[in-house]
Amino acid sequence: MPRISRPTAAAALAAAISVLATACTGSAGNKADDDPAADVTLTFWHGWSAPSEVKAIEENIRRFEAAHPNIKVKVTGNMTDDKINQALRAGGDKAPDVVSSFTTDSVGKFCNSGAFTDLNPFLAKSKIDTAKVFPQSLLNYTRFEGNQCTLPLLNDAYGLVYNKDAFKAAGITAPPRTWSEFTEVAQKLTKPKGDGYEQVGLMPTFHGYETTPMRLAAQWSPTYFTPDGKSNLARDPAFAKMLTAQKDLVAKLGGYEKLERFRASFGDEWGAEHPFHKGQVAMQIDGEWRPSMAEDAGVAFEIGTAPLPVPDEQAADYGKGYVSGTIMGIASVSTKQNAAWELVKYMTTDTEAVVAFANAIHNVPSTIEALASPKLRVDENFKTFLEIAKHPKSSTTPPQADGGTYQLTFQDLGYAHEKGAVADLPAALAKADAQIDTDIAKAK
Repeated sequence: MPRISRPTAAAALAAAISVLATACTGSAGNKADDDPAADVTLTFWHGWSAPSEVKAIEENIRRFEAAHPNIKVKVTGNMTDDKINQALRAGGDKAPDVVSSFTTDSVGKFCNSGAFTDLNPFLAKSKIDTAKVFPQSLLNYTRFEGNQCTLPLLNDAYGLVYNKDAFKAAGITAPPRTWSEFTEVAQKLTKPKGDGYEQVGLMPTFHGYETTPMRLAAQWSPTYFTPDGKSNLARDPAFAKMLTAQKDLVAKLGGYEKLERFRASFGDEWGAEHPFHKGQVAMQIDGEWRPSMAEDAGVAFEIGTAPLPVPDEQAADYGKGYVSGTIMGIASVSTKQNAAWELVKYMTTDTEAVVAFANAIHNVPSTIEALASPKLRVDENFKTFLEIAKHPKSSTTPPQADGGTYQLTFQDLGYAHEKGAVADLPAALAKADAQIDTDIAKAK
């Protein structure tokens, strides 16, 4: 599961943009001319830190080393994008050869700056057709303007996790499929208490855990940029429709201020005191890790999962959702790129390796074969997220040269709109477009 939420990750990335912009990490002077059969030690940095996750990485590395006895891998975990950026800027023997990051928003910057090597020549040499190996939605967030500078390493899919006991008590027999049903169900599940709540059907504000504008917008299948690369928030009606629907839901569940006071009582997102675990919310927008986390927290109710509802006019597309994941690439400063490719290829395309890693850390596999593998451990709740990941209309936020800065601009608009601070939504969307276009032009 992700160790930081995407808004936090995007903010960290924005802060690091100036570091990458001045980094001498272009690949023009680097050649993949090392001998992959020679004895070599690679340095691999990743972001996982939980003991079970670190163990899973180490087990995959041991399998890789057994298959490639001439390559040893020195592994360092708990590495943030900020640390990675600093090391790539410095170069030398302290920089990693291979990097894994949780922040798909970094891809546009990694590719645009030349910090990561374009993997297309390696893929061609290995005769790997990415369209046949990876779902299209994952390829969309691992490359930028034709530069495949990263590959997917496991996958996150976002859907609806819900309290089946609360549903039963409210007389609700099935999870909602359309937004109008979602609004009705959320109201039925909300229990007032004094001037606050005993329970809300859903915490719909954008400060709520995982309830970001980007997650919800995916259900409207938006187009973030025009074919010529201009921001498309004002021109695509999907964005205004989503923001209007979300604000309406906030109002129907008690209003922004009342909901935010209740949200202030919530426990840590990654701990046992999560509001879904405690019964403070009956439905939670979240990823595939939440059911197992809730079970580990000892919840007393039965858990169900479903795709997020879709707009009523897109009912036929029910089952889609927002997807993200972990990425893996080769540092362009590495002098061991052929050997590094062997590691990246193994971790991202070997079905046995991908399935073993997915089973170990309860993430969705990132290759088409791994998603269908009989060795993948799947229960009914996890199956929901597998189906979301495979849905042809599941989508993600596209990489851009400014990293995740454009998403922060969109998110800030969402924050202002939901609390009633936006008088003219079309004008606000157009203003956001202008800001996004300016930021991207500067980044390029």
